Amino acid sequence: MRNIKLTIEYDGKDYNGWQKQPNKLNIQGEIEKAIQTITGEEVELIGSGRTDAGVHAFAQVANFKINSDFPIEKMAIAINSQLKTSIRIQKAEEVEENFHSRYHCHKKTYGYIIDNSDQGTAIYRNYTYHVPQPLNIQAMQEAANYLVGEHDFSSFKSSGTSSKSSVRTIYEAKILKEQERVVIMLTGNGFLYNMVRIISGTLVEIGKGEKNPEEMKKILEAKDRNLAGKTLPAQGLFLMSVSY
Repeated sequence: MRNIKLTIEYDGKDYNGWQKQPNKLNIQGEIEKAIQTITGEEVELIGSGRTDAGVHAFAQVANFKINSDFPIEKMAIAINSQLKTSIRIQKAEEVEENFHSRYHCHKKTYGYIIDNSDQGTAIYRNYTYHVPQPLNIQAMQEAANYLVGEHDFSSFKSSGTSSKSSVRTIYEAKILKEQERVVIMLTGNGFLYNMVRIISGTLVEIGKGEKNPEEMKKILEAKDRNLAGKTLPAQGLFLMSVSY
């Protein structure tokens, strides 16, 4: 039995998220079908985590097991030949049999991309969230600093969260600005349902001056979703990297 690790890039715009669901277009299911076509084997593709409908990834990681002796050096191009161009296998590699893309993941980095121009963008409208008001990057960074460390992130999770514990560790929280684009970068050991999008919504309110940076600490400690900002739309969210 061979264990194959894939690094996957995808545009989530037309998909109902990563997870396989009946009668709904999803990324996991599309890749599984492509693998079966080229190897003749039905596989279970295990992702490092689920991304929601409309969310994108530069480097999602997944693994599957096969008996087929299909050459590893030809696997990425072969799978890609069976997929829409909105999903690309960037790398396929054979790994040790006990490797598990979800259980062995140490940290993930997500980026939320904001278009901070006056009029917005026609070309990148499906990959950014438009905020026309000026954003105070320094205030946003000051607020983001309160998130670093191990905390109960109950204030930043949606009601549909299935996780038993809301405790997570954020290793790094950075606000980057390049011309008219602002990127909220969060690296952690795991994220709750909609956690990054709710944190980003809260940071945008702070950037607009609707909340003070110090309020982030109070929101975090209150463990009350009603105090945090709105959940920003999916199209601005990218899974940037997964570390093992």
